Amino acid sequence: MTQELLDTLPALRVGRPLVVAIDGPSGSGKSSVSKEVARRLRLAYLDTGAMYRALTWFCLNSGIDLNEAAAVEQAARDLVLDVSTSPLEEFVRVDGVDVTGAIREPEISSAVSIVATTLGARTELIRRQRELIEKHHRRMVVEGRDITTVVAPGAEVRMLLTASEEARLRRRGIQLGGTQNADQLAAQVTGRDAKDSTVVNFTQAADGVVTLDSSELDFAETVDAALVIVTKVLNRD
Repeated sequence: MTQELLDTLPALRVGRPLVVAIDGPSGSGKSSVSKEVARRLRLAYLDTGAMYRALTWFCLNSGIDLNEAAAVEQAARDLVLDVSTSPLEEFVRVDGVDVTGAIREPEISSAVSIVATTLGARTELIRRQRELIEKHHRRMVVEGRDITTVVAPGAEVRMLLTASEEARLRRRGIQLGGTQNADQLAAQVTGRDAKDSTVVNFTQAADGVVTLDSSELDFAETVDAALVIVTKVLNRD
C-alpha cells in the first residue's frame, strides 16, 4: 500500500458504524498511530489515556489524596473535562484550563496509575468514553488499555498494538521530548504497565483481537499495517 494511496483512502462504511478499538502497553505507539489511522479513515479520535491523566491533574491540583478511593471517585464525577476528538488537533481542558502539556509532566506520569486503578473512577471515565463514541455516531478510533475488552468490545475492528520493551522505552522518551530521565521512563513504561495490569489485561489479545507487533516497524510502516488490518477485518465481515 503506497503512501499516495494511504493519503487518498476513501471513507469506509459511510453512514454505518466503524469503531476501531486499539489497546496496548505504554510506549507502543498507540496515540500517534491511532491518530493517523483516524485521519486517514476520516474518523473521530479519542485518547482515553489523556482522560485519566486529566483526572490525575485535577485531583492533584485540588489537593485530593489519591489513596482515598472515595475522594478520587467523586473527583471523577465532578471533573469538567473537554478533550479533543479530532485527529487534526490536540487539546485537553479541565474546567476551561488548558492542561494539554501539563498532563504529560513527570508528576502526572508517576501518579496516573493510582487514579487509573481506582475502580469507581475508572467506571465513570468508561461511561464518558462510551458516551463520546455514541456522540460521534460510532465512527471513531479509540485507543487505550481496555478498549477492545471493556469500553468497546463490540467494535468493528479490535487491535492490540505492541512492541518490545526496548522499542517502547525509546518511543516514549521521544514522545515526552526528553522531559524524563532513564529511570523515570522505565518507571512510567514498565512500572505503569505492571500497576495497570492489576485491573485490565492489555498485554495479550483477547479472542477476536488482532495483534500488531511494531517492534521492527517505523511509524509509517505501523500505520500501513494497521490500515491493512482494518481493511482485512472489514472485508472478512
